[in-house]
Parts: sequence; C-alpha cells; structure tokens
Amino acid sequence: MRAFGSLREDWLSNTRGDLLAGLVVALALIPEAIGFSIIAGVDPRVGLYASFTIAVLAAFFGGRPGMISAATAAIAVLIGPLVRDHGVQYLFAATVLMGVIQIAAGLLRVERVMQFVSRSVITGFVNALAILIFMAQLPELTGQGWQTYAMVAGGLAIIYLFPRLTKAVPSPLVAIVVCTALALWLDLPVRRVGDMGALPDALPWFALPDIPFTLETLKIILPYSVTMAAVGLIESLLTAQIVDDLTDTPSDKRRESMGQGVANLVTGFFGGMGGCAMIGQSVINVKSGGHTRLSTLTAGVCLMALIVVLGGLVARIPMPALVAVMVMVSIGTFSWASVKNLRRHPWQSSTVMLATVVVVVATHDLAQGVLAGVLLSGVFFASKVRSLFEVRSKASSDGRSRHYEVRGEVFYASVDRFLAGFDFKEVVDRVTIDVSGAHFWDLSAVHVLDKVILKFRREGTEVEILGTSEVSAAMIERFPEIEAPRTAIRAAGDASRTVGAAPE
Repeated sequence: MRAFGSLREDWLSNTRGDLLAGLVVALALIPEAIGFSIIAGVDPRVGLYASFTIAVLAAFFGGRPGMISAATAAIAVLIGPLVRDHGVQYLFAATVLMGVIQIAAGLLRVERVMQFVSRSVITGFVNALAILIFMAQLPELTGQGWQTYAMVAGGLAIIYLFPRLTKAVPSPLVAIVVCTALALWLDLPVRRVGDMGALPDALPWFALPDIPFTLETLKIILPYSVTMAAVGLIESLLTAQIVDDLTDTPSDKRRESMGQGVANLVTGFFGGMGGCAMIGQSVINVKSGGHTRLSTLTAGVCLMALIVVLGGLVARIPMPALVAVMVMVSIGTFSWASVKNLRRHPWQSSTVMLATVVVVVATHDLAQGVLAGVLLSGVFFASKVRSLFEVRSKASSDGRSRHYEVRGEVFYASVDRFLAGFDFKEVVDRVTIDVSGAHFWDLSAVHVLDKVILKFRREGTEVEILGTSEVSAAMIERFPEIEAPRTAIRAAGDASRTVGAAPE
C-alpha cells in the first residue's frame, strides 16, 4: 500500500495538469534544443534527441518531481571545441563518461556541497538566469517586422490575461495555439520553428560511439566530461532547490545527482549531447500546473511525438509565440524583491548576489558565477567571524602574573588578532591563558597558540593554558607545530590534565 501511495503521489496525483503542462514544455523545448545544437556546432537532431532521452529518463530516475531536464546552453557552450576539433562521435563518448562521473558523484554524496551555497548566491543565480533567458530572445526581436513585435505583445497579453477567465488550460499553451492559428490564417511574415533547422523524422537508435577505445581518446574526452559533469550537477542541484521553494516540497538531491548521470550515460549511446536540469522550462512546467514525474515524462514523449509525427505542423509554429512564453519565464524567474532588498539586506549579502549576477551574465557560465558567489560568501563569512574575536587581560594585584581571556573562533583569518592580543615584553613571572570561550579550528590556530607559548618562554615566563574544550585539546595535542614540550594545559571540566611541563 505504501508503494502504491508513493507511485500515485509521484505520477498520478495531478494527471490533467501534468499532461497539459508537459505539452507546453515540449513546444518550448523544440526551438531551444535546436538553438543549443547550433551553439554546440552539431546537427539539430543531436539536441532534440538529447532533450527526449534526458527528459524521459529523468522522469524515472531523477530526485525532483516536476523538474525538467534536457539539452541546455550551459553544456552546449562547453562542447563546441570538442566537436570542432574531434567530431561529434567524441561528443557522444564524452557524454557517456559525463554520466559515469555524475553517478560516481552521487554515490560519494557530492550533493552535500550545496549546503555551502548561500541564499544570496541562489538569488543571484536565479536573477542571472532570468537575464540570460531574456537576452537569448533578443536575436528573434532584432531587425524584425512589426508583425513579430505585435505577436509577442499579443502572446504576452494572452499569457497574463487568460488566467482571469479560466485556469483550466495553461495560458502559455493557449498563446501558442492562438498565435499559430493567426500566423497560418493570415500568412504572417514571421520566423517559424522550421527556420531554426531541419526536424528529425525518426526515433533515436542505440549505437556505440564510433571512436578508438584507447588511452589517447580518454585523454581527449576526460577534461570535457569532468567539466560537463560539474556544470550539469551545479545547475541541476540549484534548479532542484528553486523548484523545492516554488512547490514547497523537498527533493532527493542524491537521487537527482545519480539520475542526471543515468540520463546522460544513456543519451550518449542514443546520439544525444549532454544536458542537465533547465530552470526556465522547470518554471514553465510548475507555473503551467505540472508537479509530478508525469509532467517531465510527458514533456519528453510529446517532444519526440511532435517532431516525428507532427513535424510539418510544428515547423510552422511562429517563433514570436515561443518568445512570448520565454519572456514570461524571464519575468517570472527574476526575483524582483531582491532589487528592493539591496538597501535593506546586509551589504555583504547584496554584494554576493550582484557579483554572482555579473559573473554569470559576463561569462554566460552559470558554474563560474556560482563559484564566484560561494568564494565571496566564504570571504565575508570568515571576515565576520574574525570580527567577533577578542583577547582580554588583567594583571594580578602584585604585578607578577597576568591572566588572558580569549573569546571567539581561532582559525586562519583570526590568528593575527590572536597574536596581537598578547604583550610579550611585559615582565611577569607567570601567564595564564583562558581559552574556555574560544575554539581552535585548524592548523593555523594550533600554530599560533604554539607561537604564543614559545614567545613567552623566550622571555622566561611560565605559561598555563586553561579551559580547552575536548575538540580543541585534541586538535592541539594531535598537530603540534613546535618540538619543544608544551606547558600545562587544563581542559574545561578537568581538575588538571597535563600534556607537558613548563620549562624550569
């Protein structure tokens, strides 16, 4: 019963909405897949076959129901040099290896790295992607006749106004149908889907990549496969997090990582390029009413059915209708609240968000933008933790000893402040350093503690460390940075635990 309940929830809980949303996504996928093929320098069939196989397999093996995976621009921009220098067969082999790497990453729980991606980075990622989606439509809007602009405006009007009449049918689907009917009836001079490239008329078939299976071949494809796998996982896991937020439901990130690997592994044997999750199409799916795995499966199946069975009709769909859908996605994807929050949020968070946007838009590489945002977040976090560190001291009544109290986190970014908190030239017989309010995190922290002890010893001062936690004491004992014996160290809660004697 539990298995049947899970099956129903994942596949049959929203049948009508999923079927209609999947059809909308399929229509929007066709020109995108063709465009990505052109970017990669391959035949349009390569992108279309990839979108079909990846979407279908992700529906079964992915960890985020309702998320759309297919051929993407993020992967397409990476593989152009490989295709140009070695041919499309090497691309198929690289896609297979990409899948193997992603499966291995899932087994190794690489998805846990997403815990270190801050909300500011995710917001910047989303905003940058919205900008890129809009920029990708500009070639279809530049140098066109007034009919194109009128159709885009009319399509947007239908998308936003039709839901006020009824939500029984997704408004993007209505916009595509109405615009196509008008274009055919009036024979409007606008670009059509068929102008993007020839559509395939047969299903993909299984075939091994026609390459020599040698170490030299592995050296050629491995760098591309590693990069493709990394970019694909980053974009897929971030997209899964965004869909989680949109639907207020959790996802299995480990399963998603492995599911992406399975999809790419199989795709390489069916004449497709690598792919990953698509935030734009995923947003279309969710906003059109798709929530379960059935919507993802429908998108893949309808994509292939449309181009194989109804290829002649699909080729006549006007591009302005699909541009209107993508502009809607761009507007809906952008976090407009983040603009208002630029002054309200801490400047560090706003800087991280803006830096992520700038790097992504400048490089057209989502992975580089996310990496820049994560690194900047780490710098700001370390700086903030460092600022919470302090060293206080108090001399004894007779002036022969001094008691230091350390509070905060001792790590690579705070060691300078730790060292500056001690007066090594003061003439005293004994120094006690209370670190009960501090934590030693890394080797830099252990080294600076040893350095303080050594400096006091050189001045003939006896040193005692008080209140080390068990974790800090273990770190200090395990990674000594000086050969000289340590002073007495008493752990918090211990009467006296000596790991070394003070020099006589």
